[in-house]
Amino acid sequence: MKKITIVIPCFNEEENVVPISQAVENEMKTNLPQYDYEIMFIDNDSQDNTRALIRELCAENPKIKAIFNAKNFGQFNSPYYGLCQAQGDCAILLCADFQDPVEMIPKLVAEWENGYKIVSAIKTSSRENKLMRFLRTCYYKVIKKMSDVEQIEHFTGFGLYDQSFLEVLRGIDDSKPFLRGIVAELGFQRKDIEYQQAERRAGKTHNNFFSLYDAAMLSFTSYTKMGLRLSTFIGFFIAFMSGIMGVVYLILKLTNWDKYPMGTAPQLIGMFFLGSIQLVFIGLLGEYVLNINSRVMKRPLVIEAERLNFGDQKPIPVGEERFAVPAELTAAAVTAAEENNT
Repeated sequence: MKKITIVIPCFNEEENVVPISQAVENEMKTNLPQYDYEIMFIDNDSQDNTRALIRELCAENPKIKAIFNAKNFGQFNSPYYGLCQAQGDCAILLCADFQDPVEMIPKLVAEWENGYKIVSAIKTSSRENKLMRFLRTCYYKVIKKMSDVEQIEHFTGFGLYDQSFLEVLRGIDDSKPFLRGIVAELGFQRKDIEYQQAERRAGKTHNNFFSLYDAAMLSFTSYTKMGLRLSTFIGFFIAFMSGIMGVVYLILKLTNWDKYPMGTAPQLIGMFFLGSIQLVFIGLLGEYVLNINSRVMKRPLVIEAERLNFGDQKPIPVGEERFAVPAELTAAAVTAAEENNT
């Protein structure tokens, strides 16, 4: 019997964790009884009653597992790590707030059985704020034009991932993984299916301007070179135009020495314009440097504080940890080297 792992990231979702687990169970038992399943919550250091409710769920049902993060490791690392810990034949990433319809699970599984290794759920419409929907659409269009890698529009990560692709995710040594970009860049045998995003069932969204900005900048700096290229091109263009204007001003002044005043307005306008351009591109360069800095520090994706209902199963290594040499082998190698030297 094939096994499906449903990964549900959560943060302060005390009003949703119990209903979402019940909804997933009902969906699996009713429409997919031929499959074994497990539900795995990965909690990103919730500060409300979420963890207590998850503990009760795990105590009542051994099919429900949980990973409690030691701290909040961000909106990208936690779901990614949760997928890497899934041991089913495939994993389905699902939000706890019901914006990802539970009714889509049988459709995802059906496409998986047709041979697709990745089934991406694409939002064709949404009940979110229309302005936010418009801004998201503009962002996806811009990033798609600027990126060298295919970008999937209106893809949030909701979808099904075969175990073979989860192995790919585990092998990526990246402390700031962007799942949507990785699926677009490395995903193979992918199928896109459409759905309408629902409203949150309860609670408030944890996304704000800064979290959305972080997501946009992570995608922009990870998958585009256009920002740096654009600064170079604009710099050359402004330098060329400034040279022409300088020559024109010099000629006009030399030919009309007493009648043509230089004036301070062009100088001030040029100074403020060039200063603002420099600040914008210094900031953009800083985003790239920040992205590089966060990756070269090689910090772990997540530090687990506790895991429930996993039995003796140890955490599956991810990234650099996956290729690290065990300590006992390192000690044995040192001892052998010392014996050879003597």
